[in-house]
Amino acid sequence: MISDAIETTQCQQKDPVDLFHSRHFVKICAPMVRYSKLAFRTLVRKYNCDLCYTPMIIAADFVRSVKARDSEFTTSKDGIDLNCGCPQRWAMAEGYGACLINKPELVQDMVRHVRNQVENPRFSVSIKIRIHDDLKRTVDLCRKAEAAGVSWITVHGRNIEERHQPVHYDAIKIIKQNTSIPIVANGDVKTLKDAENIHHMTGTDGVMVARGLLANPAMFAGYEETPLKCIQDWVDIALEHGTPFTCFHHHLMYMMERITSKQEKKVFNVLSSTSAVLDYLNDHYGV
Repeated sequence: MISDAIETTQCQQKDPVDLFHSRHFVKICAPMVRYSKLAFRTLVRKYNCDLCYTPMIIAADFVRSVKARDSEFTTSKDGIDLNCGCPQRWAMAEGYGACLINKPELVQDMVRHVRNQVENPRFSVSIKIRIHDDLKRTVDLCRKAEAAGVSWITVHGRNIEERHQPVHYDAIKIIKQNTSIPIVANGDVKTLKDAENIHHMTGTDGVMVARGLLANPAMFAGYEETPLKCIQDWVDIALEHGTPFTCFHHHLMYMMERITSKQEKKVFNVLSSTSAVLDYLNDHYGV
């Protein structure tokens, strides 16, 4: 089984489910392998992100490996998400991820099992899914999960085989209309305006963003591109958390994609040490 841990914005200290009753729509940072570490989650929370997910955690590795627990489970104790939406082949081959959408009774049983294991009734148990070609099957899956006590469902509006095809927002809208719990829309959200439009188009209670936040962690605060203040914040947070150089550098490459020239990218992207990156940022941007 793959799951993600969930944490709310620390300054708010709200239960995750409460967010859906206190926001115009909930702004969510998606689980991203290698990128959704604590340092990045701390950064996006400074810029109006309400809810963050850890990277995917493979349950078997989490149980047997202290390193896996220390690496990924740096979070508050707010909730868990059962990842039934990962379309990567290795996950599908192991019988988890998006292939679980074809096993609605199993998903229902997993939700119920987690509910029975956790005494705290405020502990959130959510799922993240993709859609079927036959949307009736997706609605059936969502209703079964709802009956088992799922807190909310995130719907990526593509099927298992689709990668870069247009997102089926109409399908997400139908799922929302046929359920009584919060539904979160996911897929191709690049700006705050995109998120607002998708919220209005689908009637969903939240919008989850992945790559759009990598490119601009300040997106939910209304910035069209990453502001220099956000880059400075990332440097400070990453150094404070002891973020490994590769992760530190890769995040900056994403953040600076829209604000650097092709020639600048050639220089910046091959820098090989934290000190070299810090010198470059200071010399070129005063960061």
